Amino acid sequence: MAVDSKEALGAVPLFADLSDKDLDRVVAISKQVSHAAGKVVVEEDESAVGFHLILEGSAEASNRGDVVSTMGPGDHFGEISLLDGQPRSASVTATTDVTTLAIPAWNFNRLLDEHPEMMRALLIALCHRIRNLGER
Repeated sequence: MAVDSKEALGAVPLFADLSDKDLDRVVAISKQVSHAAGKVVVEEDESAVGFHLILEGSAEASNRGDVVSTMGPGDHFGEISLLDGQPRSASVTATTDVTTLAIPAWNFNRLLDEHPEMMRALLIALCHRIRNLGER
């Protein structure tokens, strides 16, 4: 079953406030990537290459070797590293064959440089996230 990348991306809180035109821009710089079961998709404390949205399959996130969450379609990781360029706080390993929508940081940063109006929507989304953390 084919997954609509734009629809899936629009459901991610970070991107939910982007206009259709801006979502199209983000999808245009993204790529669907397949990862075999058992493959480490991203590694803790390694450089931030980009954002991943799981379209199909499942994966586990681990921190210092301890599994901290399991993820499936619609779940995502790497959004903070995408924005700040800092190393990852967890490793993510495919537990089944996984397809992700990957957004490389260098393409995303260039997109923001070319369309700075997108930053406002991203900042608002991050503010919502921070407020929600404070309410927990």
